[in-house]
Amino acid sequence: MNEYYIYIMSNTNNTVLYIWVTNDIIRRVYEHKNKILEWFSNDYNLNKLVYYEIYNDIKIALEREKHLKKWNREWKDNLINKVNINRNDLYENLIN
Repeated sequence: MNEYYIYIMSNTNNTVLYIWVTNDIIRRVYEHKNKILEWFSNDYNLNKLVYYEIYNDIKIALEREKHLKKWNREWKDNLINKVNINRNDLYENLIN
């Protein structure tokens, strides 16, 4: 069974939120952290995984991603705060 992840990355000061979808969250977050991706994440120094959701259907995951991207900042912050109020880097939980 395939897994698809909606994830939110942020920077050290939590001033930027970046939402995307992937089928390999460990690889993708590693790429963000190590600046392997040469686009938005590098420009804004996205280095913390602050939120993610898991889906088994890529269509549902893509729809959720589009939905979240339309949310205002307050709604996104509230979503993150429900599970990660301190904005800890959740990547460490995934690799351990």
